[in-house]
Amino acid sequence: MQSFPFHSLLAATLLLAVPAATLAQPAPAQGHAQNRFQVINRTGQEASAVHAVRSGRADWGGNLAPGPMPSDKALTLRPDADTGCRFDVRLVLGDGREAVKRNQDICATPRVVLESGDVQAVASGTPTRPAPGQPNPKARVSSGTGFVVAADRVLTNRHVVDGCDRVFIRTADGRMLPAVPPAKVDANLDLSLLAVPGNPGPALAFRSGPAVRRGEGVVAYGFPLPGLLSSDPKLTRGEVNGMNGLGDNPTQYQISAPVQPGNSGGPLLDLHGHVVGVVVSKLNAGAVSRRTGDIAQNINFAVKGTAAAEFLRRAGLTPKTEDSTGTEQSAADVGEAANRSTVFIRCER
Repeated sequence: MQSFPFHSLLAATLLLAVPAATLAQPAPAQGHAQNRFQVINRTGQEASAVHAVRSGRADWGGNLAPGPMPSDKALTLRPDADTGCRFDVRLVLGDGREAVKRNQDICATPRVVLESGDVQAVASGTPTRPAPGQPNPKARVSSGTGFVVAADRVLTNRHVVDGCDRVFIRTADGRMLPAVPPAKVDANLDLSLLAVPGNPGPALAFRSGPAVRRGEGVVAYGFPLPGLLSSDPKLTRGEVNGMNGLGDNPTQYQISAPVQPGNSGGPLLDLHGHVVGVVVSKLNAGAVSRRTGDIAQNINFAVKGTAAAEFLRRAGLTPKTEDSTGTEQSAADVGEAANRSTVFIRCER
C-alpha cells in the first residue's frame, strides 16, 4: 500500500465473536425390513455407546453398538415392527457428554444424524476441555469464508485465521471439519492455504483466460454477518470496476459486488463460474468521510485470481484451471456451483 495508510482507510472483513462411510453392524433381524434405519455419528469424536428407544420411554435401555463407534461412521438398526416410527436416539461420547435427538420419524427419514450441535452435558457436568476435533462453545470466535482449491485444501484470507488457536470449516453438507496446522500463508497477498482432511468439497476452477476486463460481471459468494443474518451463504452481483486495488495495488481488483464482514476469503467468480479473485476487504466509508468529507459507496477489493493461483503453485499445488468461453451463466447457476465448494470458517481463540 503505497499511496494511503492502509489501516486508516480499509476495514478488513473479519467479524469477531461471531459422505458418512457406512459401518454396517446390523442387530439381529427381528422385524420388518422397512423399519431398518441408520444412526450416523458426525459429532467429531468416538461414541462408546449407542441407544435408540421408542419416543417417550423413561430409560435408554441397553447399548446397541458392538464396539466403539468412530466419528463419520454409521450403525444400522432393525427395531421390532410393533415399536412404531418415533424414536429417541443417543450417543455416549468419549468426553463424557452425550448427543441426543428425540422424536425422530424413522419411517419418513431412515437416517438419524447426530452432529456437534446435538452434543450436551450430562448430569455430571460439562468437561472443562473440548474434545479433540470438537468446536469449543466457550471459545472467543471470529469467522470468514473459504473455498476448496484441491483435495482437502481450502483457500481463505490470512487475516481470517491469523492468531487462531483452532480452525474449523463447515462444509456445504453441514459437516464441521478441523483444519490441520500449519497453514501456508502469503502475508503480502493476505492469503492462507488450509489443510482440511475429510473431503470438504469439489475444487473450484480458476479462470485461465481470457484476461479479465474492466466492466465484467462477477459474483461474490460467502457468509457475511453470521449471527445477524441467516447462516446460509449469500450471493451478490457486481462488476470489476478497476484493475488495481487500494493505493494502485497490482495484485487486487476493485469490485462493486457488495461484501460485508464475514465475506473475507470467499470466491469471486465470473459468469462462467470460474474463480477470478478472492474477496479480501472493503473501503471504510466512515474513515474516508472523515478524511474527504464525502461518503464512499460500495468500494470493495479482491485478490486477483492469477495472484492466488500463483500462490497455490508456490505452496505445491496445481490449481484447477479452465477458460471462460461460450455462453455466460446466470448468477443463480454460478451460485449453485459455488455452493458445493464454499465453506464457513470458524476461528477459535
